[in-house]
Amino acid sequence: MATINDNYLKLKAGYLFPEIARRVNAFAQANADAKIIKLGIGDVTEPLPQACVRAMIRATEEMGDRETFKGYGPEQGYAWLREKIAHHDFQARGCEIDPDEIFISDGSKCDTGNILEIFGNNNTIAVTDPVYPVYVDTNVMAGNTGDVKKNGEYEGLVYLPITAANNFTAQIPDEKVDLIYLCFPNNPTGATASKEHLQAWVDYAQANNSIIFFDAAYEAYITDSSIPHSIYEIEGARNCAIEFRSFSKNAGFTGTRCALTVVPKTLTAKADDGSDVELWKLWNRRQSTKFNGVSYIVQRGAEAVYSQEGKEQIQQLISFYLENAKIIREKLTAAGLQVNGGINAPYVWVKTPNELSSWDFFDKLLNTCNVVGTPGSGFGAAGEGYFRISAFNSRKNVEEAMKRITEKFKV
Repeated sequence: MATINDNYLKLKAGYLFPEIARRVNAFAQANADAKIIKLGIGDVTEPLPQACVRAMIRATEEMGDRETFKGYGPEQGYAWLREKIAHHDFQARGCEIDPDEIFISDGSKCDTGNILEIFGNNNTIAVTDPVYPVYVDTNVMAGNTGDVKKNGEYEGLVYLPITAANNFTAQIPDEKVDLIYLCFPNNPTGATASKEHLQAWVDYAQANNSIIFFDAAYEAYITDSSIPHSIYEIEGARNCAIEFRSFSKNAGFTGTRCALTVVPKTLTAKADDGSDVELWKLWNRRQSTKFNGVSYIVQRGAEAVYSQEGKEQIQQLISFYLENAKIIREKLTAAGLQVNGGINAPYVWVKTPNELSSWDFFDKLLNTCNVVGTPGSGFGAAGEGYFRISAFNSRKNVEEAMKRITEKFKV
């Protein structure tokens, strides 16, 4: 008889965003004339940069010619893309990252889950609270946790509070942990990490032989020159960190799919016999076995991000969404709400008023203003009492949503 992976049964009733969709659909069916504005998920709305579009058109035409046709590409990604990433994103910032330490993939969401395959099930794992749900759920699926507790936390995970009490920074644990998930600029709070704070984490990881999983998906939104864009700007990080990046939030590749993971060759972990094993070799084997690479057409589009024209167009996109975030911050503040984030990040983290729960505030905004956001409790126990508003939408929708909240919503 076939059996299932029982770890899936430990997962909470529904992934956060499908539950949001269910409630929104139910409201829409009951209110057919309502013009709902969705500022919930982190999906971009603006068109791809023209430099990327033209590069993909040229690549598509190449695929129609026998002389320039491409079949299977390198599982790790084409060298010409990896070289540009290494130069522009890392070496230009003083990071010692070589092109062959970069692996091109179809999404950092995928990579943050798949990376667990090269690690054992006996690691102590730390996640921030609130947290991007994928980090937790993929560990549940992999059998790295116990059952879910009443407060929504899973047995076997170490939760690191990110709260107003610690200025929304990831609290370093007193105990020893093996694998650590950090995301800065942070999803969902919009907080950033200073060089000093990241140095403290790297020092902790080196002292405890830990590995940091550093999600830098939103690094392009950093405008403060004192804030690191990469964990590898921190001394010692090559010996204790894996970094994940995406073209989704800077170049709008959410529907095009292209990302990267950096695994330094200096990074090792222990085998059962106590020997040191290079993680680069394990990840390279995993990708070569289970992944056939990102399409040639998409990689040519990603390469165009680093052209002069591409850089200018990317900056226009980033500035557009940051201006949206500024509008959201200012209007919500004017409405009497307490807000955080939205300065070096595309998310605004809102304190729910009048002690409303996250989901009650969700329902109130939906019913009163026909505006959709994301309940903070969906990101973890420490997210209760907060609400995430995304700047990823058209200017027209953002301004209309804020107008509704300012006019109709009373704190």
